[in-house]
Amino acid sequence: MISLKKYLDTVGTGLKPEAGAEEGDLLTAAVGAYRSALVEMGSCSLDACPGLGNGLKQGLDRLEARLGGGVTREAVEETEGSVQQQLQEWGRRTARHYREKAGEVKEILIVMARTAESVGARDQRCAEQIDRVTTRLKKIANLEDLSEIRASIESSAAELKTSIDRMTAEGKAAIDRLRTEVATFQTRLDQAEQVASCDSLTGLRNRLSVEGHLERRLAAGVPFCVAIIDIDRFKQVNDRHGHVAGDELLRQFATELKSACRSKDIVGRWGGDEFIILLDCGLVDAQAQIDRLSAWVCGSYKVEGNSGPVQLQVDASIGLAESRPSEALKGLIARADAEMYRQKAAGRGEAKR
Repeated sequence: MISLKKYLDTVGTGLKPEAGAEEGDLLTAAVGAYRSALVEMGSCSLDACPGLGNGLKQGLDRLEARLGGGVTREAVEETEGSVQQQLQEWGRRTARHYREKAGEVKEILIVMARTAESVGARDQRCAEQIDRVTTRLKKIANLEDLSEIRASIESSAAELKTSIDRMTAEGKAAIDRLRTEVATFQTRLDQAEQVASCDSLTGLRNRLSVEGHLERRLAAGVPFCVAIIDIDRFKQVNDRHGHVAGDELLRQFATELKSACRSKDIVGRWGGDEFIILLDCGLVDAQAQIDRLSAWVCGSYKVEGNSGPVQLQVDASIGLAESRPSEALKGLIARADAEMYRQKAAGRGEAKR
């Protein structure tokens, strides 16, 4: 898509493509490469999540077929937006799917552990009961008459006791092994849940994880605040210094953001250069926290650019909103987003004066 847009922009500005390349051939190659990429992404989605990949594949296949009917700037831009939307929605549904599966497996393992404990307790009770029977048999065997019967009873009782002891020991060992295995699986599940809830670039919570916390807070009806944070002029960093520098800035900014927040605050990456914070407090306390946070995270950052180290002066716009009774998540985020954009517009106005 980048090649396609770059080509169309080149044509639109009257510039010529690279030497030796015919316009028609270049456009045909770019469109063909992009259509192949769409098909391959759809196929990969089936491998990544067979249960949910088919929907994404069908959507991308339709977009790929649409490009076969001719290419215009409007078609390219529309396709780009559709691809981004479908990939984002598929990513969220897939992450939610695997989190639900992890939860199901966890419940199964917990049931197994409880069952094993109950079986162990039952075996222990049986062993104690049979031991009491063995004791009574030994008392009977102490009678002076019927010596052969007594010897036989003593021998049988001893063998029975040995068998019960072995059964108890083996049962305890089996339960211990099962408990160890359950603990191992529990650790793996916790690690998998941690991976599923984290943003791979910054290490903060991802959007799906934060949305879950927000929905639970809204359902509980307890007042809280949400802050949307957007790095100002971030696109210029990518354009001037490269995406590697942009990614490094996002990582550093996320680290500073996390360190400036309280341990009880939920901090996540909302998408792109936007971050989000859930604050369990009222608007007045939240505003004081945001003012302190803004002074901490805004300032000078050093990243590695295309031509070497670069010193960047970073500012951020922050929109704060307090939850309202019976308000949906979409409305709360929209209010915080609108306040963030209002601050961003005000900052640009001040910069012009």
